[in-house]
Amino acid sequence: MANPERSTELLWGSGSRGGLSLERIVRAAIELADAEGLAAVSMRRVAERLGFTTMSLYRHVPGKTELVDLMRDEVIGERAAAGVAPSGGWRAELEAWARAELALYQRHPWLVEASLSRRVPGPNAVAGFEWALEVVARTGLQPAEVVAVVTLVGGFVESAAQQMVRTARTERRTGVSEEEWWGARESLFQHMDRYPTLSRIYREGGYDAPLDPFEFGLQRVLDGIESLIGDEKRDETRCVVCGKAVDTAATGRPRDYCSRACQQRAYRMRKG
Repeated sequence: MANPERSTELLWGSGSRGGLSLERIVRAAIELADAEGLAAVSMRRVAERLGFTTMSLYRHVPGKTELVDLMRDEVIGERAAAGVAPSGGWRAELEAWARAELALYQRHPWLVEASLSRRVPGPNAVAGFEWALEVVARTGLQPAEVVAVVTLVGGFVESAAQQMVRTARTERRTGVSEEEWWGARESLFQHMDRYPTLSRIYREGGYDAPLDPFEFGLQRVLDGIESLIGDEKRDETRCVVCGKAVDTAATGRPRDYCSRACQQRAYRMRKG
């Protein structure tokens, strides 16, 4: 059974890392995973790649689990080395961070598999998390909201990367692109007339020029965060519907509406 404490020692340098030898092991494993996928990585394969015996690797790394932890943190360091933060406010910085994250998955598709289970974070991973927290913290959101926003953006990128990696692997395995596969489903499309909304959307060109799912989704996620930030910064002395002054409550939560009419109007707007 893998020992997460041993991963922590290796990642954070509290144990012997073996200097360059360990670095060579990690780099060789990354090259193997990039070429053949994470399943191809084994202590034996890495040793063969380096021209050493398998037992010689075990003097530096206890096993594959710890090796994958080291591989993951090593490639995450590429993002920091490239630099991802323009000076354009929180939205531009988070947008650049999200694109850099996706590019990392595209360079190293095996990261998707490496992220599916619990992994001990290394210094590069924690540094990236710290950077994102600092960007969002500047917006004035509450601490729990800061963490939630960073988790939301990171989770969206990871989900998009999983879909992209699955699609790319299927295309490589079958030799058939997504467009070619769906284009050959004429027998399926003959049954679609029974679904009026789907048929109408198709006739009106909904599928002619598909929006990029990553770019579309990223902007909607950032829109939601922007709305949250705006709500947090709103003037609590004004009605959220009409802008008129509201009576300040002596205790409890600040009032959102100046009157019952505005409260009902807000309710109708939400229902609509």
